[in-house]
Amino acid sequence: MPMVSYGASCSCLSDRNQFPSFFRTIPSDTFQVRAMLQIIKRFGWTWVGLVISDDVYGHSAARAFQSELERSGFACLAYMEVVSKGHEPAKLQRSVTVMKSSTAVVVMAFAHTSDMDKLMEEVVKQNVTGLQWIANEAWATWMPYHFMPFLTDSTACTSCPEDFWSSPQRDHCVPKSMEFLSFHEPLGISLTAISLLGTISCATVLGIFIYHRDTPMVRANNSELSFQLLMSLKLCFMCSLLFIGRPRLWTCQLRHAAFGISFVLCVSCILVKTIVVLAVFKPGATDMKWFGTMQQRGTVLALTSIQAIICTAWLLSTSPTPQKNTKYHRDKIVYGCDVGSTVGFAVLLGYIGLLALLTFVLAFMARNLPDNFNEAKLITFSMLIFCAVWIAFIPAYISSHYAEAVEVFAILASSFGLLVVLFGPKCYIIILKPERNTKKSIMGRGTTKT
Repeated sequence: MPMVSYGASCSCLSDRNQFPSFFRTIPSDTFQVRAMLQIIKRFGWTWVGLVISDDVYGHSAARAFQSELERSGFACLAYMEVVSKGHEPAKLQRSVTVMKSSTAVVVMAFAHTSDMDKLMEEVVKQNVTGLQWIANEAWATWMPYHFMPFLTDSTACTSCPEDFWSSPQRDHCVPKSMEFLSFHEPLGISLTAISLLGTISCATVLGIFIYHRDTPMVRANNSELSFQLLMSLKLCFMCSLLFIGRPRLWTCQLRHAAFGISFVLCVSCILVKTIVVLAVFKPGATDMKWFGTMQQRGTVLALTSIQAIICTAWLLSTSPTPQKNTKYHRDKIVYGCDVGSTVGFAVLLGYIGLLALLTFVLAFMARNLPDNFNEAKLITFSMLIFCAVWIAFIPAYISSHYAEAVEVFAILASSFGLLVVLFGPKCYIIILKPERNTKKSIMGRGTTKT
């Protein structure tokens, strides 16, 4: 049974100097003849040639074609070449010569044997211009992904490969465009700029605190924990860059581990700062000798180590990998990272949420400390912002087609929230209101409540 592709024939007929590649489908014999006549009429051809195989099928098809062509009356047959079996060089050469010397267009080849393949090879070698073919079954395997068959009332149709999509006319397969959060697109450029701005801001605040480390404002806020917190915030801003760019195996594995550990380090520092505030200012709280500098460092290290263990177990069990998602767009492939183990990702986020919630509860308990010492109030407000961002992140992440962009937004928003709320007021006093940077002012003595 010969194979005919309407899309392939249209493609080849649009460029006479191009020898096309074809796909295949299986229309009925009657439909093949009618399709040929429709193409001849469509392109206004009035002088055509016919090539058939020397067998029952070829002669039967030729008779049907000649009958329909004569009945239609809009074209004439210039010649009919019969390709015999056996690869006779002289006969093949004669057929080539006839076609080359004729002014007629050759629209249709009826064959399914290797003889027609031999003739086609000879035609290609001799560069016969103006020769147009609808391929037979043997040639239908040359370029199986370049064209998608489409014939009205066809009895068979071949789907495009996963990385291709059917054109609007459904006559050929088109490669799908690859879409991911790129450094070269407006969204990627914007997020990169914001991430770098946050990193620079953290470095600037850290420089201010180091320069004014002997002032009451910095000393009262536990300078070592403040330095650690600023460094961890800097890591949070920088880890967002791992979510931008073409996904690779190493970036998929590193991005979530870096994100999880950086944020736990950050929240752990805030939690320890909150415990210190309670220990210093809350009546009846634990004596500071049991929670000195070494204990504070150990607590931050222990809490962060738990997250490191979670990330390690996740990566060793079901590691995140690059993923091509084709279900959202017909003509695009959304390229991202599959988290691998949903449970692992949930545990990572859950641990961050647990620490943030504990920090919020302790800071809320210390909210009524002296008015001018705003550390507990600032921590409470910062944790509200932090929790709100990540609670909103979960449904947005699940439903969004662009999970990477959503996660980067959440990372940057929560990081800026912590940086601005916790360090903004302090930097304001240190730089613009140095007269308030005194122990008396910070402890709320000598001031009147309003």
